[in-house]
Amino acid sequence: MAEKKLVGKVTHFFPKINVAVIDVQAPLKVGDKISIEGPTTNFTQKIDSMEVEHKKVEKAKKGDDIGMKVKERVREKDMVYKVE
Repeated sequence: MAEKKLVGKVTHFFPKINVAVIDVQAPLKVGDKISIEGPTTNFTQKIDSMEVEHKKVEKAKKGDDIGMKVKERVREKDMVYKVE
């Protein structure tokens, strides 16, 4: 069984462009595999790219708000886990 570690929470979702805004609570980087989970959300994906204030970044740290493309619809308060 893969280990999961809470790394953030979805605070906003832009359905037209499929971008989630995530409040980061633990370090994340491009290439990490994440799982987004909530009452009606449950999928895993790799982080292909992320942005902080419209600038592409490779890493995000606790306290950052990142924008990231997601492959499925997510909802506010969905939890984001890093999958080891």
